[in-house]
Amino acid sequence: MRHSRLARGLHARAWRSAGHVSLLAAMTVFGVWGPAAVAADPQAYTTTLRPTGNADLDDALRASSDLLSLQKTQAVSPFALTGRIHNDYSRLISALESFGFYAGGITITVTDGGGKSGAPVAGSHDGRDPDLPEWMQSIPEGHRAQVTISARPGVPFRIGVVTLNPDRGDPPVRLNADEVKAFAMKPGMPAQAESVLSAGVTLQTALTEEGYALATVSKPQAWLRPDTHTLDIAYTVHRGPVVNLGAFDFAGLQRTHPAYIARRLTIAPGELYQPSRIERARQDIAATGLFSDVQVNHGDTLAPDGSMPLDFAFREGKRHSVGAEGGYSTDLGGRAGVTWTHNNLFGNAERLRLTALITGLGGSAEQGLGYDFYADLLKPDFGSRNQNMSARLEGIKQELYSYRQTALLARIGIVRRVNRRWNVSFGGQIEQEQIQQMRTNNSYFIASLPLSANYDGTGVDNPITPATHGVRLGASITPSASLTDGTSFFAIMQATVSTYFDLKALGLSRPGRSVLAWRGTIGNVEGASTFAIPPDQRLYAGGSATVRGFRYQGVGPQFANTRYAIGGTSMDAGSFEYRQRIMQKFGAVGFIDAGQVTADRTPFQGTVRVGAGAGARYYTPIGPVRLDVAVPLNRPARGDKWELYVGLGETF
Repeated sequence: MRHSRLARGLHARAWRSAGHVSLLAAMTVFGVWGPAAVAADPQAYTTTLRPTGNADLDDALRASSDLLSLQKTQAVSPFALTGRIHNDYSRLISALESFGFYAGGITITVTDGGGKSGAPVAGSHDGRDPDLPEWMQSIPEGHRAQVTISARPGVPFRIGVVTLNPDRGDPPVRLNADEVKAFAMKPGMPAQAESVLSAGVTLQTALTEEGYALATVSKPQAWLRPDTHTLDIAYTVHRGPVVNLGAFDFAGLQRTHPAYIARRLTIAPGELYQPSRIERARQDIAATGLFSDVQVNHGDTLAPDGSMPLDFAFREGKRHSVGAEGGYSTDLGGRAGVTWTHNNLFGNAERLRLTALITGLGGSAEQGLGYDFYADLLKPDFGSRNQNMSARLEGIKQELYSYRQTALLARIGIVRRVNRRWNVSFGGQIEQEQIQQMRTNNSYFIASLPLSANYDGTGVDNPITPATHGVRLGASITPSASLTDGTSFFAIMQATVSTYFDLKALGLSRPGRSVLAWRGTIGNVEGASTFAIPPDQRLYAGGSATVRGFRYQGVGPQFANTRYAIGGTSMDAGSFEYRQRIMQKFGAVGFIDAGQVTADRTPFQGTVRVGAGAGARYYTPIGPVRLDVAVPLNRPARGDKWELYVGLGETF
């Protein structure tokens, strides 16, 4: 029987005899074959690892060998190379034992591989030969030593007796069903270091998850049984008392109110101590974006009342930031501007964002420059957790071919996250605007109450990150009233669905490399006829949001002998895309879109317009940069021949 302990994996070393003195080395040193040549210093060498037939074991041996990892980067003298060879024995034996091969062995031989300066010195030497350094000094300069590593795994060992010993003064260790499942160490299992060590770690994790905050499971002791090729192991287990959370201490808060952090936390004093819930609470606070770092720690002793206090340490992030925004399409032209953001405005994670944009830079659907100025205020956790309040004040000027608009609007809304996939929003909006259409000026005051629901089953948290599977749904209804020059009531209803299919499911590609994507949109306006609805509230199609290849508002009814869109009360559109990743940073897309707009309230009426095209993608850490070119397949007489779209993120 041999005793072993675990350090750098599970080791149970059996040192072998060093071998015999090499007569060949002595003959070389003393000149039996003539005068010694000039030796190389440093000594170049090449290492070969003979396969064992076990690919995972070969990888472990290769990763453990300094001879292999250092041969190209750290050249050494013959004496230092001998030391490197000697050290490799213990490293390689450890790799064998980590896979449960405790009866294996390692052989390292060294020969002169020769070189341009002449024939090699004859002989093959055991790496443990005491005369190896002198022999290697006889290798002429310009020759390269050939080091060969051979591993003999031998019979694999299995787990024998498994013992759980109580710590001093503790009662006998008895595991419940959940603890037994977590421990998962049974006689007969392969005696691999990783599984033996991880069993103790997972048992300790299971104990702490049950509230044993001070629980410890020691690194196991191990005893080799060569006769039976088994390994007996013993762990020392200390449970300690079941513990509840104690008081929370917040350090590093400069502008953030501690009361907000306390409300935001998903844990509270008096609850059962569970490391997983503590970590989720830490991640949730970090996700607010207020902090560049959030840490939580606790000591090794309990408070006088038997609870476990937690110490939170915060490092607050930058309070102000400036960003740029831009995009281009041939129909809407270019848009460019800047955004200034004030984070944590009142100390409760409020965010104020001011944006100024110039729009309509050279667009085919534009008659001139416009602007879009707005201020957004976000108040998170408004009223309750997972519920945000947002408010916007916005000034808009648009010089579209269909109409010219100058407007001031204000809106406020609540967005509530129902669960991981669903969220709903509701609110109110008022808008004062002037619109010129076909040389007629009209003023409108519009009040509306938008309500929407959204579902995202793609598993993608960032909307800019391309989805590869799942479904997205969005539906909204906006009851509105136009209160100028007579009151008209109408309700705008819209729904969009998109779905994504990874061709990996058919075995045709690697995950996320080849994706099919579909999008369908339908809209309807009820309660008023087309011309009783303000022009900006009517439905339009054309552009990247509906039918590419047609300019924005280029699909649907138009005034006679013009390219001015009237808009409609019913709209539907669909898109299909094939997305292909190319290498790491690039991608290509092929697509076809179709849609129609009509003054009838029944969808799927009117003239269907179809566009098709292709695009390129460049994938950045924040999302893909998109460039699409589309052409209309059934262009009207006054329509454009092609359209170009540039933006960040996929179209849908």
